[in-house]
Amino acid sequence: MGSQGGEAVAFDPEPSNFRETGDSTGIFQIVIEIPEVLQNDRLERGEEIVLEYTDWGPSGSDFVGDEDEDINLTIFTSNFGATVELDQKVYTWTDKVYITIVAPDHNFDSDLIDEIGNTNLDPIKVATRGNDLKQYKLVETGTDTGIFTGEVILTGFQHDADGDPNTGAKAGSGFLIGSDTTPRTGNSIGDKATGPTDGFLESSDDDGMTVSFEFSEDETVVGSSLVRWNIGETQWLEASYPASGTGVVRVVDPDLNLNPESVDNFDVDVWSDSDAGGIDLTVTETNEATGIFEGTVFFTTTDESSGHRLRVSEGDTITAEYEDNTLPDPYTRADELDITGTSIIGTIVPPLERAPAANARVVDAFGNSLAEVQVDQQVQITADLANGQDREQSFAYLVQIQDSNGVTISLAWITGSLAPGQSFSPALSWIPTAPGLYTATVFVWQDVNNPTALSPPVSVDIRVV
Repeated sequence: MGSQGGEAVAFDPEPSNFRETGDSTGIFQIVIEIPEVLQNDRLERGEEIVLEYTDWGPSGSDFVGDEDEDINLTIFTSNFGATVELDQKVYTWTDKVYITIVAPDHNFDSDLIDEIGNTNLDPIKVATRGNDLKQYKLVETGTDTGIFTGEVILTGFQHDADGDPNTGAKAGSGFLIGSDTTPRTGNSIGDKATGPTDGFLESSDDDGMTVSFEFSEDETVVGSSLVRWNIGETQWLEASYPASGTGVVRVVDPDLNLNPESVDNFDVDVWSDSDAGGIDLTVTETNEATGIFEGTVFFTTTDESSGHRLRVSEGDTITAEYEDNTLPDPYTRADELDITGTSIIGTIVPPLERAPAANARVVDAFGNSLAEVQVDQQVQITADLANGQDREQSFAYLVQIQDSNGVTISLAWITGSLAPGQSFSPALSWIPTAPGLYTATVFVWQDVNNPTALSPPVSVDIRVV
């Protein structure tokens, strides 16, 4: 249809100024612009248009005018429909939402950049479950594209996201003390937002986002996404660091991207075995709207902890922790969760080399090796453990005894720890009750409740007579 401006002034339903396309072609044409409004009636998408021409000299007639024949052609105004797309399926509570609407029929002027959504004839509404922006304008991406874009920033609700009452809103501000958001619906100062980029919209932690576009009378398309909080993650970028080096802490928490148009930051706790008091480390967003925050820790073995400097010793476990106050269901807004990440100061030893076991054997009460065991004789199952690390290693020593059918008839364990460089030969006793061939397998784990293997299993066969 023609220009969005309304009924064409010179529209003629019976045009007579057809022009032949050339000498003696017998082909005549005219350009007719279909108006948007005709006789105070708004034309619809898919409206039927009948073109009728009366031929006063049809085939077979002797004279022009003696006979006539009506020639009809039926066409329709375009109705390509429209689609609404959002750039994400799930947003967090303070995300920036990018909206794209593909509406070829609203490319009214191929030489201009068109707009949609800001009139009651083609309204766009951007809404969460509790708030909305009406008649929100989107702008064509270029001339003759039929693709329209805009953006809206979600502003959340009043909430202390970082758990620190000393940041965010202060007493007397009219907001919840410590609140790290400025919830509002409208433009940046709370007035009506017109689009395409000045919209702000309040949202909650368990919400939905819907964009609707009435592209034709009584025909509306929608696009929608969820709004949810997330559980964060804390990590050190390396599994181990030298005692005089530096380490990088990374926190991934989209919910702390409180302003998608600026770089956010907050503090995390960092400590070591040598200094349990530790430091407050500021982690800074890697860029606008990434939800990824990093901070650098400087390790020292001689100076006290201060600023971003942390006192450590060889073999220390270093820990970074922050309080996640933006947790998804089934948590509530009042819940919090400490999110931690750890690393090691010193050389990392592969798990199976931390306390390797060797020389599994059967011995009597005096430590003498036995080639054969009597029924009801008490014996010891022992193996040699060695800690080649420069730090203490706790362990669980387990002995499993199986008969010749593979049935486990005994399982026992003890726990202990090895000092740096220490060797030790733990033992567990067993009294056989029947003759036969048995196999004792020794396992060395981090702990009974943490079955991380510190050594490959070793076995010894036992003949009982």
